[in-house]
Amino acid sequence: MTDAPLFPRVTLIGLGLIGSSLARGIQQLGLAGELVATDASPEVRARAKEIKLADRIADDNASAVTDSDLIISCVPVGRAGDVAQSIAPHLKPGTIISDVGSVKASVFAAMSEHLPDNVHFIPAHPVAGTENSGPDSGFAELFMNRWCILTPPDGADAAAVEKLSALWSALGANVEIMGAAHHDLVLAVTSHLPHLIAYTIVGTADELEDVTRSEVLKFSAGGFRDFTRIAASDPTMWRDVFLTNKDAVLEMLGAFQEDLSKLTRAIRRGDGETLFEHFTRTRAIRRGIVSIGQDEAAADFGRKHAALKKK
Repeated sequence: MTDAPLFPRVTLIGLGLIGSSLARGIQQLGLAGELVATDASPEVRARAKEIKLADRIADDNASAVTDSDLIISCVPVGRAGDVAQSIAPHLKPGTIISDVGSVKASVFAAMSEHLPDNVHFIPAHPVAGTENSGPDSGFAELFMNRWCILTPPDGADAAAVEKLSALWSALGANVEIMGAAHHDLVLAVTSHLPHLIAYTIVGTADELEDVTRSEVLKFSAGGFRDFTRIAASDPTMWRDVFLTNKDAVLEMLGAFQEDLSKLTRAIRRGDGETLFEHFTRTRAIRRGIVSIGQDEAAADFGRKHAALKKK
């Protein structure tokens, strides 16, 4: 727990996996003097009150953000502009506005259109998650040793960027700063394209006439199980991701299709050398991910924040 809160009042809008994990981490580590939260769903708000996910659960965005020092939008990227429009008249000068979406350029455009000039808008993307969603799915350790990418616009207030970075660091994340367009290209290949492939493979398996659904479930090997985990992610969130980052996704999808055609030709021709070289190169990439600590034996919910261990 911190000696003093980083922000007197923090507001979270949207209480899915990321929002509820932020709520738990901020509360457990004492990062806010008061934590306020809200969600568009009355059922989610009721559940959040029941499990005491915040100090106060507001019924709407306007009342949630009043006098807040930090506001984080945790809604699907397709709704980011609507959130900005709903809160804009109720923001006090100097408030830091952020988000958690995995697309940055379009979110910045959609939100900045409505936000006043006297607040600090600093988009962010915690690169962390599970296939679960809802207010009960979050856990404080979700961001431990994961990257949080900040994409502040040119001329952003340095003190505001530093303060938001401090929040994510306190939650256990490694903070990186990059441009929004570059972020979207990087995430297209590391996150968005893999999800698209997973949705496709699981859908293909489900449609095969010669393989029954029970056989697909019964004989799922490790690789297919991993695909089903990814393909179980929130469909609303991922629909919005592909629509708002379509240029970068299409660019990466084109490169993937070229590689897939190369491997198809190698299999057809019995070219074992090409297959072996490709698999050797990709194996090295996997080992590199493990060596820099971006994967480990323990599941995400098994990681423990050093500050939380002391409690």
